[in-house]
Amino acid sequence: MDEGAYTQGMLLVAQTFEVIAAVVLLVGLFFAGITSLRTWARTRSGTAAYKLMRQTFGGVLLLSLEILVAGDLIRTVAVAPTIDNVVVLGLIVLIRTFLSFSLEIEIDGVPPWRKALVSGATVVSEAQRRAREVPDAG
Repeated sequence: MDEGAYTQGMLLVAQTFEVIAAVVLLVGLFFAGITSLRTWARTRSGTAAYKLMRQTFGGVLLLSLEILVAGDLIRTVAVAPTIDNVVVLGLIVLIRTFLSFSLEIEIDGVPPWRKALVSGATVVSEAQRRAREVPDAG
């Protein structure tokens, strides 16, 4: 395989990661909305529905950020590993890490280093479990 084909292949892989992250974000938004509406219909608790929406969509955002970082890593390391690109990747990872920490604190109320390691998918499933524990209204 020549270098041009390899570069194009790796760019396609990186773009695929970006598309997957966008799809996860869109599907997650609809999933969070539907489950929140179901929780509100079942419990008539706006607070429970809002918390579920916030936690579920926050987890989806975390998962999307993780996927985007993977795409950026592939693009930088496999396609153009120049010092400038590595520095830009480092800045992107720092910004996304800060966003991830901020989201986790917003979702769970504690810094990530004060709890067990979790991913975006874990946050989503945990929010769903908590929503099922809310007693029915009526």
